[in-house]
This record gives sequence, C-alpha cells and structure tokens, in this order.
Amino acid sequence: METHKLRGLDDYFEKPNRLKTWSGYPIKKIYTPEDSADLNYDVDCGDAGTYPYTRGIHEDMYQGRIWTRRLGWGYGTPKEANSQFKFLLELGNTGINLFRDMPSVLGIDPDHPLARGEVGRSGVSIATIEDMREIFEGIPLDKVSTNILCASCSGPTLFSFYAALAEEEGIPLDKVRGTHSNDVFHGYFCYAKQPNPPDLGLKLVAHEIEFCSKHMPLWNAFYVNAYDLRDTGLNAPQEIAFAFSFGIEYIEAALARGLDIDSFLPRAAFYCNAGIDIFEEVAKLRAMRRMWARLVKERYQAKNPKSWKFRFGVHTSGSSLVPYQPLNNIIRIAYEQLVAVLAGTQSINSCTFVEPLSLFTPLSQMVSLRTQQILAYETGAGLTADPLGGSYYIEHLTNVIEEDAEKILNKILAMGGAIEAIKSGWIEKELEKGAMQYQKEIENKERIIVGLNDFTIPPEEDIEPPGGLIEVSSNVEQEQIAKLVRIKKERDPARLGRAIKDLRQAVEGDENIIPFIMEAAKSYATVGEIQGTIREALGYSWEPWEMVKSPF
Repeated sequence: METHKLRGLDDYFEKPNRLKTWSGYPIKKIYTPEDSADLNYDVDCGDAGTYPYTRGIHEDMYQGRIWTRRLGWGYGTPKEANSQFKFLLELGNTGINLFRDMPSVLGIDPDHPLARGEVGRSGVSIATIEDMREIFEGIPLDKVSTNILCASCSGPTLFSFYAALAEEEGIPLDKVRGTHSNDVFHGYFCYAKQPNPPDLGLKLVAHEIEFCSKHMPLWNAFYVNAYDLRDTGLNAPQEIAFAFSFGIEYIEAALARGLDIDSFLPRAAFYCNAGIDIFEEVAKLRAMRRMWARLVKERYQAKNPKSWKFRFGVHTSGSSLVPYQPLNNIIRIAYEQLVAVLAGTQSINSCTFVEPLSLFTPLSQMVSLRTQQILAYETGAGLTADPLGGSYYIEHLTNVIEEDAEKILNKILAMGGAIEAIKSGWIEKELEKGAMQYQKEIENKERIIVGLNDFTIPPEEDIEPPGGLIEVSSNVEQEQIAKLVRIKKERDPARLGRAIKDLRQAVEGDENIIPFIMEAAKSYATVGEIQGTIREALGYSWEPWEMVKSPF
C-alpha cells in the first residue's frame, strides 16, 4: 500500500538555507547599535516631513491621507474598459490606472499589419480621441486621478488625447489631476527598441514636462519607472541607480528647454517595485527618499522643498507570482502591499492572483483591492510614519543599499549618463545578468519559491483559479478597425491636413509640440498618423518597420 511522505515531520528541525536578502546582502543573527553607529538622526533621517525625508515626505503621513488605491485595468474595446473602471470605482478604487494595448504602445493603429492579434489584448485599444472619450464616459476627469500607462514614444500622444478630452468637456487643464507613466527608457527595454529610440523619447518627454509645468500643475509628467526593470532580475541598488540615472536625463532635458528646476521637479513621480523581501524593500524605499533629496538639492541646487521630496507609487512584484497553486499569490501580494505601506508609498497598484495565468478578472481585482482596504482600515500598519525606522537592521540595510546604489549611479554617470550606458549595451547586459542569476538560484534551490521549486503538488491536484480566466474576444480587433474606417471617412480632411502640417512645423522648430498634438487629436488624427508625422519631421521613417507609408 502506497503511503504519502509526511514532509512536515522531516522538516521539524529545518533551518533556512539562504541567509541573504533578496539582493544578496548577508544577514547576521542579530543587529545591534553598532550596525548603525555612524547614523546621525538629524542629518541622515530626520522626522517625517523634514529633509532628507528618509522617514517620509509628509509629517502626518497616512493620518493626513490614506494612500491612493490605484488598481489598473483596461482591455478589449474602450467601452469595455469604461465598464471595468466603473466596477473598480464602485469597489472603492480611488484612482485609475489605464492599461493600453501593444499597438497603442508601439504607436501604430489597429489596422497596421503588426497589430494583428494584439488589438485590445494586453490593454485597451486607443487609436483616436473617440476611444479616449468612450473610456472615460461618465467618469469626471476633474474628480478622478488617472495614470496613463504608456511608457513609450507614443505616450505623449495618448496624454494629449486625454488633455484634449478634458478641454472638450470644459474642464480647465489646471484642475486635471494624474500621472503619465512616460518613462521612454523603460519603453526601450520592456516594449520594443525600434519605435523607442532614446533620443527621440527624451525630446518628447521634455516637451510634455514643459507643457505640464505651465498648464497642468496637478499632473505628474516627470515619471521614472523603476518597477519593470527590477522585475527582470535587478537587485535593489541597481533599481535605484538605474532609475535615478534616467531621472537625471529627464532633468537635463527639461533644463535644456529653459525650465527652472523648481517649476517641474515638485511633480516628479517614481514607480517602484514592492518585492517580497519585506525588510530589504522597506530599506530600499527609505534609501531612495534620502538619496533623491540629496541628489536634487546638492547637484541641481533646487530651492523648493517640494522638489526634494521623493514621491513614489509602487506596483507589487509581478515576477514574484507563480501559476502553480495560484491562491498562494494572494498572500504574496498582501505582504508586498504591506511593504509599500511600511515604506510610506503615495499609491499602490497591485497585481492580482491570476496574473501569471490571465488578464485581471473581476474577482481577482476585488480580492486585491479588498486586501489594500483591510491593510488600510484593520491592521493599523499605516497609522504612524515609518514604523520600522530606528530598527538596527532597517537602518543598516538603508545605509548599505544607498552606498551601493551611489556607486552604480556614479559608474553610469562616468559613462556619460543613461543614454550612453544604453547605447553601449551596458545596461542591457546588467539586465541579462540579473535575470540569469535569479533563474540559476531558483533552479539550484538557493531560493525557495513555494509551489514552483518546492512544496509542489501534482498538476492534476492543483485547483483552477476561482472566478475563471479572461479571454479577449477576437471581435475586438474587427470592431476597432471598423470604427477607425468610419472615423477616417467622417473627419474633416481640411482641418486634419492643417493640424498635421502645423504639427510637422512645430516639431521641426522649437515650439512646444503638445498643443499641436492636441489639435491633431481634436481633428481625429490617429496615433499612427501623429507618431508618423513626428518621426518624419525628425528624420526617422514614418513608422519603425517601414511597412506603412505616410498618407499625407
């Protein structure tokens, strides 16, 4: 008679097989005052709300305002995305993260040959201002904080659709609140290289920063995405250094447009990873606050204290989730949300437990949001600022992570900055090394991932995720192409022609191009047409793969 091995009996005296943090820092048995003996509280920490903001950027932190619960959604048609966002807002979501599909990210329209099979799949299809109008039908743009997730060269175009829609609805731009995830360096590494040349992306982002600094004071147009690069396998110091090197490029580009640093840096925002290693992640985010404050004050002589404040949202770590025993992912997500709160985040965009298997489902979204609400209203975790501050272990980790991050950042700056480090291939090699190292450690069981390389069960005994999985209908592509054909037929060709001509001239000159993109959007120019015009005016091909020619 076959018997099951009683694993728990064998593991009774088990010890941990890895005595290192996620990033590889060795962990001592206990930490004492000697491990942070050089810490000067007033200089290195300070109270929350005081420079260098190690303990938080607000004096009262969440006693003053709970973090923004900003679950992302959006797939299928714009009307379907509208229903999804209204569902989240009814559940208590306090902000919107708008996911767009891959054709929109690449700056091509739904009828482009490379868009086939991708329309509405990984996000909502956005080709014209009409799509943006349908997405936000019944959602007041002056009352909701929206994050447009499009970190690519087409991002400023989608942002312009949103701004043009606000004007169309009679909402003053200075009342529109939100963020544009426009880190084009992230787009280069995480989406596709051809449509996202770093020089072009940097130019476009600088124009958006300039426009928002003058017309949209509540909008975050300076945005750095540290999250996705970390999810490839980078360690904590690398996440900081790479993100800050990108931030320096955006600062320099904005300064080159003639802006004063204090006119735009108070609205800088970072998107960080909240991983599974609780203490290391809290220390990392504390180190980022301190390092950024010192960097912008000392390197750029920013005078406004708001410019010194490291404002960040987090995304729980998608790479920590596994498709096996998917309900375990709920626990992982809860711990990562806790990390974000203990570290003093301004907003949380959370994964859902089905993410390794499917797009978000209504049930998985509800569970993820309810997890945040339990954290906010039941646990007490956010009732005081920086509750782990003063821990010998946390202060030690904060110091060593910052020291190593500074070394990496200085190495990048010595290369000539992030763009030169990208062009040389150095950053890409570091990403590859990190991913390979992480995978090796899993395969060798140096890292135990429950359900993946240990504590596994036979596939036939695993459960199907409750609530099912999502499949996007193939009709979405047909509907979006049919809409595009209709819009092109109905739009005013004379107005469109003038808008495209004016946009081209603005790109070739030195005027800020955002108002011209907005006018093109109001003329029902498509994402592909606007991107093509910008690219051609700057000496690039109409579209990166040279499969479509200019219709103008």
